[in-house]
Amino acid sequence: MTGLRSGSALDRRTLLRTGVAASVGVPVAGALGSTAEAPPPAGALPMPAPRDALPLRAHVEDPKRLLLDHGWRFHLGDIPMPEIRGHGWSYNAAKAGQAQGAAAMQYDDSDWPEIDLPHDWAAAMPFDETANVSQGYRRRGFGWYRRALRLDPADRGAFLELQFGGIATNATIWFNGSVVAHNWSGYTSVYVDITDLARYGDDLNSIVVRVDAQTMEGWWYEGAGLYRHVWLARRDAVHIATDGIHADPRRAPDGSWTVPVTVTLGNISKAAATATVEATLRDPDGRTVGTARVPATIDPLKTKSATLSIAVPAPRLWSIDTPTLYSVQTRLLRDGRVADERTLRIGFRTLRFDAATGFHLNDRPVKIKGTCNHQDHAGVGVAVPDALWDWRLRRLKALGCNAIRFAHAAIATEVLDACDRLGFLVMSENRNFNTSPDYMKQLEWLVRRDRNRPSVFMWSVFNEEPMQGTPAGYEMVRRMSAVVKALDDSRPVTAAMNGGMFAPVNVSQAVDVVGFNYQRDQYDRFHAANPTLPLTSSEDTSAFMTRGAWKTDGASHVMSSYDDEPADWGSTHRDGWKSIAERPFVAGAFVWTGFDYHGEPSPFEWPSASSYFGIMDLCGFPKMAFYLHRAQWIDDVPLLDLMPHWNWPGREGQPVRVVALTNVESVRLTLNGRPVGERTVDRYTMPVWSVPYAPGRLEAIGYRGGREVARSVVETTGAPVALRLTPDRRTMAADGEDVQPFTIDAVDARGRHVPTSNLDVSFAVTGGKIIGLGNGDPVSHEPEQGNRRRLFNGLAQVIVRADGGDARALTLRADATGLRAARSTVRLLATPPLPFVPVTPATQMIPDWRQSPASAAKPSPDIVLADNDMNSWLFVRAGEIQPAQGTGTWSVLRARLTPHRPVQAKGGRIRFRDVVGRGEVWIDGRRLATKTGFAPETITVPLPAGQGERVVTLLLESDGRVPSGLGGIVFVEQ
Repeated sequence: MTGLRSGSALDRRTLLRTGVAASVGVPVAGALGSTAEAPPPAGALPMPAPRDALPLRAHVEDPKRLLLDHGWRFHLGDIPMPEIRGHGWSYNAAKAGQAQGAAAMQYDDSDWPEIDLPHDWAAAMPFDETANVSQGYRRRGFGWYRRALRLDPADRGAFLELQFGGIATNATIWFNGSVVAHNWSGYTSVYVDITDLARYGDDLNSIVVRVDAQTMEGWWYEGAGLYRHVWLARRDAVHIATDGIHADPRRAPDGSWTVPVTVTLGNISKAAATATVEATLRDPDGRTVGTARVPATIDPLKTKSATLSIAVPAPRLWSIDTPTLYSVQTRLLRDGRVADERTLRIGFRTLRFDAATGFHLNDRPVKIKGTCNHQDHAGVGVAVPDALWDWRLRRLKALGCNAIRFAHAAIATEVLDACDRLGFLVMSENRNFNTSPDYMKQLEWLVRRDRNRPSVFMWSVFNEEPMQGTPAGYEMVRRMSAVVKALDDSRPVTAAMNGGMFAPVNVSQAVDVVGFNYQRDQYDRFHAANPTLPLTSSEDTSAFMTRGAWKTDGASHVMSSYDDEPADWGSTHRDGWKSIAERPFVAGAFVWTGFDYHGEPSPFEWPSASSYFGIMDLCGFPKMAFYLHRAQWIDDVPLLDLMPHWNWPGREGQPVRVVALTNVESVRLTLNGRPVGERTVDRYTMPVWSVPYAPGRLEAIGYRGGREVARSVVETTGAPVALRLTPDRRTMAADGEDVQPFTIDAVDARGRHVPTSNLDVSFAVTGGKIIGLGNGDPVSHEPEQGNRRRLFNGLAQVIVRADGGDARALTLRADATGLRAARSTVRLLATPPLPFVPVTPATQMIPDWRQSPASAAKPSPDIVLADNDMNSWLFVRAGEIQPAQGTGTWSVLRARLTPHRPVQAKGGRIRFRDVVGRGEVWIDGRRLATKTGFAPETITVPLPAGQGERVVTLLLESDGRVPSGLGGIVFVEQ
């Protein structure tokens, strides 16, 4: 697979060489409407497009973990638990494995639609003015997920664990009818040990999740459902615990390096186990750097930690520009075989915050040029596929962004894998400011999961908490910091404060690095009062822009893109960065935000449904702020972009404010070949001209040292005549997982992007599936899933997932009335899918039976068991024969079932596997089969159509030597 490999430098020149400055207003070569090889739309893609490289798979290497994303059934809305009546029902419902209602193993979900994960049901909900504004006017509500799971008999004795990456928001999880977990946060993973409840072979297991998305943790769009991956981990009885490896490199005072490795081991077997733990460090080229081994003994049902250390003479360092990754392969060896193994990617780097000089990476000062980001995207909500995350992060890299604050909670592991690989610094943030045991466990989980990552460089324990300036807040942070430091002493703890920092006792006294949110006017005062405390801007700016709009119109909920519209609490992008850049003691900034996000549509409410803060819009299309920050944050590549577009019919002779976003020294501007003026560049404010509008060609030429180094052009275009489709990549993996965004724009007769086009477009795809649509319009209420989307200020986006299977082509077609259609084709490369759990058909089982005492005479099939009799008849399971109590050779086995709806309507069959003994099968008082032999035999009987509960009775006689009973499963067939 091609692409950036571990240890390769991210070449910014490659990212930018065909960027916007080179493509603005340049005619497109080739036939209109055919875009397989077309360059990017002007003003839309500041990166090479399309690329040949596939995104690297982001999953941590774990050969004993299988993807469990496919074959789930989903029900939107809550399903009340039935009212339990009667003593027998009450008694049974209180027992293990006897969940009721939709949580029951045998619940009829046959008419629930089948879906794949990740899944955010809120993304498909209509906009509703009466819904919560912060959640983007989407109803969230409740939902149920169910999945059948078949386990190989070879897995008996193994440790089995379900791993839910994230569930929005609160959840209850049942396995085989027993509650096995409650989830109290939509951002933490849930790990469920199912070993003791597991069933094997033909017997099915049942996974049920009830999701309460009414609960809110934030004031932004949080989505709803199983929106991250789900995995099944199958490990040996003696194994490495999940998140049980700590391998974070350390540099000694003499400059030498070691990789201390601590491995937490588990043992579910019945006896103490001995094993050898082996850790091997490999460099980015796969060469072994060092290996260490240590013996370990683990008692049954206990955990044990093993410690090792690998010396590294002169490692290649991980940095923002050269994100060099090594790998630590940890193996658990028993009896000459590998019982378990895990591979982690690590990086060698040093971190230091200085109160006077800011942040230092590898002993070099680095200004933090960061963005805050939520986890949703147009069209898919919070169920963002891994490849789309890779695309979003590359957009930030092209911006010159070197740090990300994932606001305000833990992000998916696959995203952090990409941050490690691409070279981002990550402020990892805790969601809930709470020191109660449940919430401290969430903090511990966050640190334990992510403490090996080179990208993670700070832990943030809260954001803007009212108690930040109180002794109570101080004590809470002191305790949270202690929990963090007990697990990871190599990274500083911070907190995002928006007040209280001058109170006599406040949380700034309990952190390593003080984070300021929107306290630009307090930097100098705080630094003077606390000269030994490192300081960074954890959140700033909050300026409003509507992409492609150049005049504020409050009535229409449109905000100008000129960077004149900050929030009351914030600043413009220009002023915010100037305050950071001019103060060495402020380590850097995290701009609010890199991308727009659903919800929190400040400064407006309905009909606006998404934010206006983003440097990029909800689709990742750049606003002017993108080009502004890019020019401020990138030094080594000459950059020059002109804003706005040059289509202003009816405004001839009227002044238009023209801005050059550039990092050169001076810019000369011409209109239709005539000089407009030359400006010296101030990279905080940027060159500005007032130019009387005349149709034609506006061109800027940038100079360094008196030499031309960059040009940018905007032109007046004609009317749109054709559509254009631009993929991010020319190739996709045919693994059923890979996705990519396609950009749609309209072009004129000369192939130029028309920035004012707002046409309705429809789409059709072969070789894949459209999973989301967007256009970046905060006021749009169009469905984000389907096959239609309007261009907004010239652009729209379609997100397509490639089918799995053999290599072939994926073709996307776009149509608009009166325009030439566009077609874009990308190659699908035959790619093995990630190891996954096959979909298991949801067969109705009859697992639970009551068995009468033995009798000498053949009993009546109508024998009645009293509702309150819990003791005279045994509780038995199909497949597990128990001898009947008492003397005699005859016994009765009885079960009750309500067939699933298709069987109720059309009838079906009941199949009894391996019935031992001779006898009869009765259903609802009718004898339907007779078995004449004692040997195990499979019996199939008809189940007539009909509604309601059925009573199934077996009369069985043993041969006096082998007990009779159900030696195999019993299930219903259609």
